[in-house]
Amino acid sequence: MGKLLIRKFIKDYKNVDDPNVRQSYAKLVGIVGIISNLFLSIIKIIIGWLSSSIAIIADGINNMTDASSSVITLVGFRLAALPEDDEHPYGHARIEYLTGVFISVIILIVGIGLLKSSVLKIMHPTTQTFSWITILILALSILVKLWQSFFYKYIGKSINSLAVIATSADSRNDVITTSVVLAGVIITKFTSLNLDGWLGCGVAIFIIISGIQLILQTTSPLLGEAPDPDLVNQLIKLTKEHPGVYGIHDLMVHNYGPGKVFASMHVEVDGDGNIMEAHDMIDNIEKEVTDKLGIVFVIHMDPIKLHDPTIDMLKVEIAKSLRELDSVRSFHDLRIVPGTTHTNVVFDVVLEQKSQDKKDEITAHVENSLRAIDPKYNVVITFDMAYTHVTADEKDDDKNDKAKEKKEKDEKGK
Repeated sequence: MGKLLIRKFIKDYKNVDDPNVRQSYAKLVGIVGIISNLFLSIIKIIIGWLSSSIAIIADGINNMTDASSSVITLVGFRLAALPEDDEHPYGHARIEYLTGVFISVIILIVGIGLLKSSVLKIMHPTTQTFSWITILILALSILVKLWQSFFYKYIGKSINSLAVIATSADSRNDVITTSVVLAGVIITKFTSLNLDGWLGCGVAIFIIISGIQLILQTTSPLLGEAPDPDLVNQLIKLTKEHPGVYGIHDLMVHNYGPGKVFASMHVEVDGDGNIMEAHDMIDNIEKEVTDKLGIVFVIHMDPIKLHDPTIDMLKVEIAKSLRELDSVRSFHDLRIVPGTTHTNVVFDVVLEQKSQDKKDEITAHVENSLRAIDPKYNVVITFDMAYTHVTADEKDDDKNDKAKEKKEKDEKGK
């Protein structure tokens, strides 16, 4: 039924990267949520009032907040689709993340209110009135909420929306809470136990925990989380496929909301090669990545020396020295600046995010290794943090070695 609704009410529903299509999905989610949740809320509150069940009334109020969440989803997606302006040059797509946070906070508030009401019910219990209509309504509610959860989850994953995924989790919670309420009604009917208040507390605690987890999940992109490893791997693969690329480093990804992802990378090219050809290659890589991955991709071109015996020797020694340190991921941009009294050996070191080694100790460690070769060597390191979980194969020199061999053969042939 969910896929039928999508095909019927969303034009060009497969083009999920189109902002207009995403907004159509959000509109469908909102309308479905408002109609179904208001229907369930009204029926549950009436049944709960007639049967004197705080758990059923609380479940109905929870459905009322779900309807409010659907309204927030509609408004949030509408605002997120606003174009760029002077104050927000990267657009307003992060409002969608804020929508997820608002929904999560509402879930948490509902849980706290339900816990308070349930505790009062335990302190002042009342006799419940059993009705098979109550059983039927609660069972119907479970089926509707179960369908909602799968429907929202499918859409949330299709359009990569944390707000809709949070709504799916809320519907899943409703399935659990209503099932608990239904079990309580049946137990009360066939035993002398009045578990209404206690079951309400259990439902409330579950909702509170779920709300906290959702808040942590939906605020993570706003705080600046690590990029998706799959995206990182694709960026690396598409870039290193080009034969003129001899190394990559300093990959950074910035997420300004769905459809607003920006990435930058340093790409090493032959410093003795044709600069115009290298620039043309860089342009082609940027365009290919943008077309295939749908992100804004910018490359900084780093020319390197492919034939310098001193640099080649230093690379081997530095790599050997850094391998002795667990906190170092890789190094790059090696160059030397000769002088009368000393020679600066300058390069960048990429540290793991949980690095325990002190920067001055790393510098001293490498410097001691190099001064065993030449006392004039003075090490100058710029330290970078690893912003991705995936290593960009910066330690792999096989490609550079093959390039050097090829270039040497070409030169000998000339």
